[in-house]
Amino acid sequence: MAAIIPFALWPCDSCALAGTLATLTGTAYNVDMKKLTLLGDITPEQFLRDYWHKKPLLIRQAIPGFKPLLDRTELFALAARADVESRLVSYFDEQWKMQNGPLTKLPSLKKKQWTMLVQGVNLHDDAADALLRNFRFLPDARLDDLMISYASEAGGVGPHFDSYDVFLLQAQGQRQWRIGAQKDLSLVEGVPLKILADFKAEEEFILEPGDMLYLPPHYAHDGVALGECMTYSIGFRAPSYQELGEAFLQFMGDSIDLPGRYEDRDLVPTTHAAEISKAMLARVAEQLQKVSFTEDDIAIFLGEYLSEPKASVAFDERVRDLSPAKFSESALKKGVKLSRKTQMLYRGKHVFINGESFSVSVKDRKSLSLLADERQLDGSAVAEVSIDVMEALYTWYQDGWLKLGQNAAKFSL
Repeated sequence: MAAIIPFALWPCDSCALAGTLATLTGTAYNVDMKKLTLLGDITPEQFLRDYWHKKPLLIRQAIPGFKPLLDRTELFALAARADVESRLVSYFDEQWKMQNGPLTKLPSLKKKQWTMLVQGVNLHDDAADALLRNFRFLPDARLDDLMISYASEAGGVGPHFDSYDVFLLQAQGQRQWRIGAQKDLSLVEGVPLKILADFKAEEEFILEPGDMLYLPPHYAHDGVALGECMTYSIGFRAPSYQELGEAFLQFMGDSIDLPGRYEDRDLVPTTHAAEISKAMLARVAEQLQKVSFTEDDIAIFLGEYLSEPKASVAFDERVRDLSPAKFSESALKKGVKLSRKTQMLYRGKHVFINGESFSVSVKDRKSLSLLADERQLDGSAVAEVSIDVMEALYTWYQDGWLKLGQNAAKFSL
């Protein structure tokens, strides 16, 4: 295979994942610039400097001996659920088709050229969540979800590009990838998928279980299953500025304060009744220009926006009959941990959890930022929280945002 545009290929077959990566305990990622097997024995700093948003990186045995976290039957069961986002993509009789879930009926396993995609598997499985958390050398505000693609022989979703960074981890079987840094991103018309009209591959290679490929945004790629296979996609949030702008204007609508009411005491008779006058435009413009926002406003907006659960996310609503006193007693003994589905962020004095925000004292900020970073507090840390924080923990427990106990088991290969 000719390498028209070279990129890094890092062999990596030494240290075990459990010794270098974060674990199911949810411990905050220790970005101490150690070389990571996951990144091909380079540091997170080197990866971000040389590859992130810039060029692909292929890592052989990023996770040595990796095996699927869910078997085929378990994955199919997830895809059939109404609270799980899934899609079925097929290319039968040279025709692309896509069906949104729940997927209660799938093609025969012997039939070629179909793919099932299950989004947000980390929301429903502890091991998948633990795998996703291994990428926390990148901020939670950017980390999105773990998607699993199951494909039959020759299955794929066609040549395409993503608008965000992605790590493609081979979990089972083999997949052939062809990639290219083409500028022409025009799409085929009249198909339900975003298929590139003129895909030109510059590199191609085959991934085995444990191999991983990083691709920056807008890098063209096409993956085809060589027999039955599963590929895990670790994706990142990259909202458009238009989307952010529209959401910010809605957010500011709740905080704008413009007292008074329109008036025009100097109004004069008009001969063009349907025309909006210059005086009216100027008067309204003068008031609207008083609308302003601060860095604090942007921080609160971003925290609420980025921690807001997706529409498909539903928290466990089972009745929790512990009284506040019993909850406190249990939390001191067992500790507390965030639900897999909970997104908790912070900025300065502001703490954000699942789309809500509040300001906290210096002491409370210490304990809550620890909870956000570690995604859990042990009993000794719980003993240090204030009454206000304990009340918040109890409320989140009742809402299903937080659970009693610790994530003790390590992610193992």
